Amino acid sequence: MPLDPIVLNGVALRYGQGPDILSDITISLSKGSFHFLTGPSGAGKTSLLSLLYLAKRPTRGSVWLFGTDASAARREELPNIRRRLGVIFQDFRLLDHLSAFDNVALPLRIAGLNKSEVQSNVTEILSWVGLSDYIEARPPVLSGGQKQLVAIARAVVNRPQIILADEPTGSVDDKTANRLMQLFVELNKLGACVLIATHNEGLVNRFSFPRLHLNNGKLEQVTLN
Repeated sequence: MPLDPIVLNGVALRYGQGPDILSDITISLSKGSFHFLTGPSGAGKTSLLSLLYLAKRPTRGSVWLFGTDASAARREELPNIRRRLGVIFQDFRLLDHLSAFDNVALPLRIAGLNKSEVQSNVTEILSWVGLSDYIEARPPVLSGGQKQLVAIARAVVNRPQIILADEPTGSVDDKTANRLMQLFVELNKLGACVLIATHNEGLVNRFSFPRLHLNNGKLEQVTLN
């Protein structure tokens, strides 16, 4: 049984009878590790993340999370694994009928935290990402960058053990991007395993974290900045 929080063994993914989107992916990411996931458009970055947050199962190989073979787990076992993940999607996936506060509070309420704990944690994280003045605002009145900040706050509010982010700084300016990266760094220092998919070479070069590089569905290289 693998002890690292993320272990992929010989993973491949294809849709229907088409060609492999990912092939022969074998990686092991340890607790407290921080990696960038890079590669050209269509290389398979989003597909790889979707395997890790359990939206898809591999065509071949196995995906181990927290010592459990998630690719073979029963459906009723998956929620317990997902609660330990923080996922930031490119398309935000916010609930338009809920305020920024209530969107961010969802993981804490699902986890059963009491009202005062929810209030304290959500207020703190929204302040950190610079949205103190937008707590009651609903997504339709927020800008794209503000929606991204709400999505990030929701993903990390419960201090997940694995953080998976798909272009988390794509809709914000450089100053905000740096602030958000510092948030990821602090969570990483607390023990979270962080994997960030990005096209932003400037961001990758600004931080001295290892890079996993995908090309044509294969993990082509692992380089250190």
